[in-house]
Amino acid sequence: MKLHSLLFASTVLFRSILAAPSPAKGPGHAFNQHGKPQGPQVTIGNKYFYEAGGTLELSHYDVRYYQGQPVSYEERTDSLHHLVRAYLTTFRERNIETWIAHGTLLGWWWNGRVMPWDWDLDTQVSASTLTWLGENLNMTVHNYTAVASDGSESQRQYLLDINPNHVDRQYGNGLNVIDARWVDVRNGLFIDITGLSETRPTQQPGVWSCKNFHRYNTRDLYPLRETMFEGVPALVPYAFDKVLTDEYSQNALKKTFHEGHRWIPEEKEWIPEPNGHER
Repeated sequence: MKLHSLLFASTVLFRSILAAPSPAKGPGHAFNQHGKPQGPQVTIGNKYFYEAGGTLELSHYDVRYYQGQPVSYEERTDSLHHLVRAYLTTFRERNIETWIAHGTLLGWWWNGRVMPWDWDLDTQVSASTLTWLGENLNMTVHNYTAVASDGSESQRQYLLDINPNHVDRQYGNGLNVIDARWVDVRNGLFIDITGLSETRPTQQPGVWSCKNFHRYNTRDLYPLRETMFEGVPALVPYAFDKVLTDEYSQNALKKTFHEGHRWIPEEKEWIPEPNGHER
């Protein structure tokens, strides 16, 4: 197993409440008469989550909280670091099972951190957990205090928003393959949360899938492994190496240059190349 010890300078304090951040305007999103955030006006089957635009960059911002221009490389790195720390810690404190997935899992494999070129993060839960979240924690806002190494504090808030279309476990029209999101209300960056279920338990028992055709055998997922990600406790699939190579190929675990970044083994870091090109 390829694991690396990580030390981070910041510590965190958490408090989960219902609150009312001030989002940017988005289609059908509003606050109710009690000042609590509410999701879009829903017609089942219609697209639920709206992004800031159709480009690769803008598609990784929730339109409700997008501030009009993308954040800088440095701010994105900081935002995603705290975004996932807050998510993992909040879920663990509430004893809610979740694990990191897709490109986020690949970042964990390399050095236990978010890939520096990633725009969003991915986690998974079981469909039964997803149902519980929808019934008990939908549209809750979670407060987070990050304390930096110099003692300075910054306040963050994150919205947990459950797509009501999560009850339909099929791909459908493809507009609702994301079942839930954990959103940074400062800038609209988010974690995509997808549920896994046995959609064909009679024909394919023990095969778990999301709505976007990612499939896993029970033995690939469970028992989940305890680990660390971005300096906080996390869970990953049992057969994480198989999960990664099935999705990305063996090359993803070998190549040392990607998206303008080079892997430096001595530092266990992906470092941006000055010109963004491989030497």
